[in-house]
Amino acid sequence: MVRRTPAAKASKVAPPRLTPVQPGELRDDLSPDFQRGERYDGVRYSRASADGLELSGTDFAECEFAGVSFNETQLRGATLRDCILTEVYAPVFMAARTSLRDVEIGNPRWGSAELYESAWQSVRIDGGKLDYVNLRGSKLTDVQISDCIINELDLGSCTATRVALKNCTIGTLDFSGAKLKDFDLRGTDFRVISGLGSLSGLVIDDYQLTLLAPLLAGHLGVVVP
Repeated sequence: MVRRTPAAKASKVAPPRLTPVQPGELRDDLSPDFQRGERYDGVRYSRASADGLELSGTDFAECEFAGVSFNETQLRGATLRDCILTEVYAPVFMAARTSLRDVEIGNPRWGSAELYESAWQSVRIDGGKLDYVNLRGSKLTDVQISDCIINELDLGSCTATRVALKNCTIGTLDFSGAKLKDFDLRGTDFRVISGLGSLSGLVIDDYQLTLLAPLLAGHLGVVVP
């Protein structure tokens, strides 16, 4: 008699818990005078330029940015809460150690984006083309990136919980030293993936498994003649 074991139940993947961003009534600022460390609340900025400004530690709450340029703007340690950013432009985006909470980013155009050691909670990125995104050492909770082209995404040493990459195209994806939980990569194309020893908590589809199989075999020293 052949003893049959019950089929294992498919594990459920917890999706990102995203809070809809609904700023209140906004006032338009057509000629913004951004200052370092100041707080800006309830303002809409359209086609403005913050290029090259020193805005470390600046706090933006319930603001909307439409077509704003942040090229070489120093945003280290800045805070964005309940904000919407659409078509923001920055060949060099300098936003390390920033805090984003309840933020929606639509169709960004970033070249080199330095976002390391940041804290993101309930953040959505839809569309856009990004060259290099450095999120090393960041804490990502409830983050969704969809329909986005990213040449290189560095998630080394980050802690990521309930993160989903949907229908994205990624060249190089680095998970070295990362701690993942409910990280959903299904439906996203990637060319190179590194940090194979840190993939626990990653959710992939069957096709992605075939791509990873030879890499995992090499990592584990498994010989497939």
